[in-house]
Amino acid sequence: MYLEGRVIGEAGSHEAGRELLAEMYRRYAGEEMPPVLVTERGKPFFQDSPWHFSISHSKSHVFCALSQKNIGIDAEELDRAISMRLADKILSPVERQQYDRAEDKRLALLRFWVLKEAQAKMTGEGIKFHPTHTEFLLSDPRVRELQGCLVAVIEEENHVI
Repeated sequence: MYLEGRVIGEAGSHEAGRELLAEMYRRYAGEEMPPVLVTERGKPFFQDSPWHFSISHSKSHVFCALSQKNIGIDAEELDRAISMRLADKILSPVERQQYDRAEDKRLALLRFWVLKEAQAKMTGEGIKFHPTHTEFLLSDPRVRELQGCLVAVIEEENHVI
């Protein structure tokens, strides 16, 4: 799995994401990026390629993950304001217990949020379907701090090419 990020320039977040993806594809696949198609639910994918990707934009950054496994990524600025009422809407009972014990509840909620978004992007289902049907851990190693953002990357397990 390859992960890269950069500050969004004047081009805008969508263009910056596609530009970063094209650069990464050339670097790691060794060829020009194939056409990008979109599933019925809106998940982008490469036509006729063993590579999978996911792109996430925050306020001032874009991140891209490229893998030969199905993958999802989400990123949020560490200083992003987040409504604490969101905890009641998105946390499963297991996650809620961890959240209630967390010293920094805003950061805990943000960690759960990026994990849920990355999972939703990986599956292509979107977060609106079952945000409370996960049991993530606050200590999940798939979440990291990069360039002032909290970034979660989730790859599909046991994916066969």
